[in-house]
Amino acid sequence: MAKLIGGRAVVIGGGLGGLAAAAALADHFAQVVVLERDRLPRTALPRDGVPQGKHPHVLLLGGQRALAALAPGFEEALAEAGAVPMCLGLDGHIDWPGHDPLPQRDLGATVYSASRALIEETLRRHVVAMANVTLREGCRAEALLVGGDGARVEGVRHSALADGGTTTSADLVIDASGRGALTTRLLEETGRQLPEETEIGIQLAYATAVYAIPEDAPADWKFAVLFPNPRESNRRALLIPIEGNRWIVSMVSFHGEMPPDNPAGFLEFARTLRTPTIFQAIRNAKLLEPITRFAYPGSTWRHFERLADFPRGLLPIADAVCRFNPVYGQGMSVAAQEAALLRRLLGDLAGHDDPLGALAGAFFRDMPAILASPWSTAQADLAYPQTTGARPADFAQTMQFSSALVHLAVREPDVHQTWGEVVNLVRSPTVYREPALQRRVQAVMAEMAAAQRGASA
Repeated sequence: MAKLIGGRAVVIGGGLGGLAAAAALADHFAQVVVLERDRLPRTALPRDGVPQGKHPHVLLLGGQRALAALAPGFEEALAEAGAVPMCLGLDGHIDWPGHDPLPQRDLGATVYSASRALIEETLRRHVVAMANVTLREGCRAEALLVGGDGARVEGVRHSALADGGTTTSADLVIDASGRGALTTRLLEETGRQLPEETEIGIQLAYATAVYAIPEDAPADWKFAVLFPNPRESNRRALLIPIEGNRWIVSMVSFHGEMPPDNPAGFLEFARTLRTPTIFQAIRNAKLLEPITRFAYPGSTWRHFERLADFPRGLLPIADAVCRFNPVYGQGMSVAAQEAALLRRLLGDLAGHDDPLGALAGAFFRDMPAILASPWSTAQADLAYPQTTGARPADFAQTMQFSSALVHLAVREPDVHQTWGEVVNLVRSPTVYREPALQRRVQAVMAEMAAAQRGASA
């Protein structure tokens, strides 16, 4: 049993990020209370508090492993509930500009594909089974309670529970509410600086359909992704298998175009994609549900790590800190890895004179290392001329390096393995700085530049 560092911790938000945080807290607090505003379904169904819950969600390998460590047995339970096992690198058809498709190679790991509702419901069952974790549903957090000097958070005021209570005291409050509105409001009310924000504006919109997997479905892949050439199109698409022998399919566009939510228009959008892979797969498949749509303005990183002063006893996590373009499927996995970081820090600080006083600073210090890889993926959206946001000074060179890296990964299985591990948040993108890999990529960059000069001559 780990050393306890507090009596009660409160988590605001019972989504995947909040549940993962609760699992991280369970060994270090006598009691963990999760406040969730929704009335939760008793089976794996979408809920009102997740507006994009009916759309595809991907649990990358790094996130899956983090959840398995936080909630032992999670992967096995997900498989038993009907999630679809997929061999990483082998079971996908990925159409990438210049490489249609990328080579299929076994990257040595299994990931599970399922609906957001099933992933969350499976994790919720594991977390609420922990003896000291209590989930209070239908309970909306309304304000953070602070000490008289405004330097520490002491609990949460919330909508009344069945027993008439309206406040819950806490030694630590985790804000996993998504937007983090209570955290930013508290900073304003106590005269503190708000975190700087880095934004990448893409005006993303997507429409999602659920189909029965047809009997003549392709036998050589389980999921398919279409990436566009940013110089030619804003349109992309994703098809993944989920429980119940179903495909969940999204048509995606950036910068103002809204994909159709009627069956004929949806198929016509699919037909206009750069390759016919997904259109051919779904054109005769049976549509099972009404098509739904969702819009998303862009990626945002709140730089809490730059703040000089932050209240004791409070920690924002997951989307409250950084929200990513959802088409890359990183959000759940990043939230899980942040929760794993929280658990590690609680263990490291258990012998500290003031562990709760040191927690936020340590978390904000180490969190950018988790965000670096998914944020670099989000920055690829800056390749679209219409995308808003400051482009790094070396952005053009970075994009050239990335293009050459993919070319090399197509040729060389070991580079494909490394690239796949970075994309799946298993390894840090700092691996790309290794001198031997740098030399190999730079050689490909020189080849590509020479070929371009020859083509324009």
